[in-house]
Order: sequence, then structure tokens, then C-alpha cells
Amino acid sequence: MTPTLESTRLSILDRSRVRRGQSHADALRETVEFAQLAEQWGFHRFWVAEHHSVPGVAGTAPTVLAAAVAAATDRIRVGTGGVMLPNHQPLVVAEQFGVLQSLFPGRVDMGLGRSVGFTDGVRRALAHDRADAEDFDADLVELLDYFGAGRAGVHAVAAEGTHLPTFLLATSSGAERAARFGLPLVIAQVGGRAAMVRAIDRYRAEFRPSAWAEQPYVIVSATVMIADSAAQAHRLLLPEAWSSAYSRTRGEFPALVSPEEVDATTMTARQRDLFERALEDQIHGAETEVADALGHLITQSGADEILVHTSTFDRAARLDSHRRLARLAGLRSPAH
Repeated sequence: MTPTLESTRLSILDRSRVRRGQSHADALRETVEFAQLAEQWGFHRFWVAEHHSVPGVAGTAPTVLAAAVAAATDRIRVGTGGVMLPNHQPLVVAEQFGVLQSLFPGRVDMGLGRSVGFTDGVRRALAHDRADAEDFDADLVELLDYFGAGRAGVHAVAAEGTHLPTFLLATSSGAERAARFGLPLVIAQVGGRAAMVRAIDRYRAEFRPSAWAEQPYVIVSATVMIADSAAQAHRLLLPEAWSSAYSRTRGEFPALVSPEEVDATTMTARQRDLFERALEDQIHGAETEVADALGHLITQSGADEILVHTSTFDRAARLDSHRRLARLAGLRSPAH
């Protein structure tokens, strides 16, 4: 059966973005409030992310924040998108998720990524020097072992013997690893949609069933913005696009500013190019336009699930966009 928007799960990734003039504490509390609304609207999962020493992102400790989200909600699945494994010892990650699973049984997801600190200073502060593929594979094997019978006489007590849904975050180049380990894949449109679709096809063709997943499962992450018109939706995406361009030229992710401030910014040629590229492949428009675009993405990718990660300066507009998306997809709260 061909997947459709109505038959595809919708979930949310929130990075706890900070707006100009907002405190990090307020941004974190806003994430918890957003999760409560996401549950009311019927989204399947609510994930949080990991960033370190980034002025514009408050989410630095994803398992701690996931615990706060899970405690404030009742039914929605809660997890990480993701914990960056090179930044942590596998035993500690297993213990943290084992505790989460013990406290909130049947609701916790472990999403794992390979990204390292944003700058050399952050990487040194995290005290890791293991960022190559072989090291990551070894860490992943070790982490998964702790959910089985332990490793070399060491046991993550709360995690051992539990089946925790585990997902691997990747761009197109990382899909092969998810297939080899038999893990569900979370993939972004880095390098364009065609490259993403090719990676998904390879993942499905090379997938090896495992204790973690019997068959391939694909989550496509996407920016989705709904407003009264395409022009309004596009304008709401400007703050995040500028933040992305700024970060890649200045080495720092800034707080989000208003579209008016973006308009008034003099960009270098390099920043303008990055800014415009950041706006590519983003799904935005009025409801009918977004429904068509999401339907096309789902058909192209065969996605089992869409993970929406949308940020903007206007908090009310972002909430309204997600509310409209839930209505558009016919989502229902799990209570119903």
C-alpha cells in the first residue's frame, strides 16, 4: 500500500532554540510545554537534541531534558534525536536510558548520533578524541551489549535485559551503518532529496534484521512550516536559515532574531549563499500546499514516519504550524 500523510506517523524534534532576549531556562521550560501540546495534538514522539556551548540552543543534556518531558506528559513517546555517542562513554549512556526506561516504561526511545563538538574548544572540553567510523562502531556495539547480558563483567543494571527502541541518526553517508546494525534510520535531507532517497534505498536493500528491528524503518526529518500563505510561511523560516548561515561562517550558533532583523542584516556573499541554501528543501506554505509537499516526500522516500524539526522567532506561529499539521494529518490524541 502506498504510504500517505494520513497513514504516516508524525513526530517532533525540538532543539530548545533560544530567541533574542530569552533566557536558556525559559527555552527549556518552553520545550516541556511544547511536548505537552504535542501530546494533546496526537504526535507520536517528542525528541530532544544535544548541543554544547551554543548560545542559541539550550538543549545540552538530552537525557535530563527527556526525563523532564516524560514526567510532564502521560502517553507520547519521549526520546533523543539524539545523544551524540562520541561525547559519552557507552556505559553511562546505557545507564541513563535504563533509568529512563525504568521510570517511564514503554515510552522511551534512544536516538543516537555521531556528531562531535561544534568547535575545537568544545571537543577538548568533552575530552574525546574518538570521532572516526571505527571508533563509533565499537562504541555502538558496546552500548548495545549493555542492554543484553552486559560486557566483560560490567552491567548497566537498569538497562540490562530491556528492549529499548534504538534509532541511528544519519545523513546519506550514515545509512549503511544503520542497515549493518539492523537499526531504524533517521535521515535528513543533507545533500539534497535525491541523495537522501538513494541512501534510503541502499538502507532497505542492505538491512540486516537484528534484535532491535526485524525490518527496515525509516524516519525522515524535515522542516515543515504552515501559515496562511506560502509567503508568510517562508518568512517564518528566515530566522533559522540566518542562524545556520551565521554559524557556518562565525563558528557560533546565535539566538534566533526576528525576520525584520534578518532583512536588515548585511550578509557576505558566502553568508547569502548559505542562507539561501538553508531555505532549500523546506516544506512550507498554506495547508493544501504543505499536504501536497509532504505527500510527495512520503511517496518519494517511502518514509514510515516524518520527524518535524521547525524553529522560528515567533513562538505562537510555530505552535500554530504544528497544530495545523496535526489537524491536516488527522492526528488524534492517544487518549481518544
